[in-house]
Amino acid sequence: MKNYILVLFLSVSTFGFSQKTDSFILDKEQIIQREVNGLSDFPIYRAYEFQDKSGVCELVLFENRKIVSKKDTLNTKIQAICAMNDHGGFRERWTINDLVDNEEAETNIWFWTKYCSVKDLDGDGYIDPVIVYGTRDENEYIKRVKIITVYKDKKYAIRAVESEFDLGRSFKKDAHWKLLPQKIKTYIDQLVIKLRKEQDLLLKDG
Repeated sequence: MKNYILVLFLSVSTFGFSQKTDSFILDKEQIIQREVNGLSDFPIYRAYEFQDKSGVCELVLFENRKIVSKKDTLNTKIQAICAMNDHGGFRERWTINDLVDNEEAETNIWFWTKYCSVKDLDGDGYIDPVIVYGTRDENEYIKRVKIITVYKDKKYAIRAVESEFDLGRSFKKDAHWKLLPQKIKTYIDQLVIKLRKEQDLLLKDG
């Protein structure tokens, strides 16, 4: 009997009070149930729910869908909002906003969800979202690529400009990029390599 009680106690200690991280993509019904569509005036493109040491949060990606046709959907503005479930409502933690640069002849901006992730990258019990998005011109050439990593609610960005001309290209990491844990930096470096290979991008200076 004593052994049984000991095993039961260890099971509760190990599984009942352990901190875990988890995330999944919300479907339309779940989005309606959680009322996350009220976070922005833009239509929802994708929504994630994740749980870590900080609690349960929703990460919602919005695109304004300026032009919608059978051929394509063009966005001129995007927005990402991370909000925490707080007594039945939502408390905003951080946001990302961007829009097309008309001076650079950009006509579309979109979230590259194939390369976005909602994971605990360094194993500290907190989710480290990675948001990737890009812009195109009217000829469908990629103009800009942006990779934003959110670590402890602070944003660390990589900004890249693509061009066929050496002087028109750039690849810049935020000055405080070096403060990120090495595991996260390694993950992003591998992501950049993947983007270069799969999308035929240069992602470099000059």
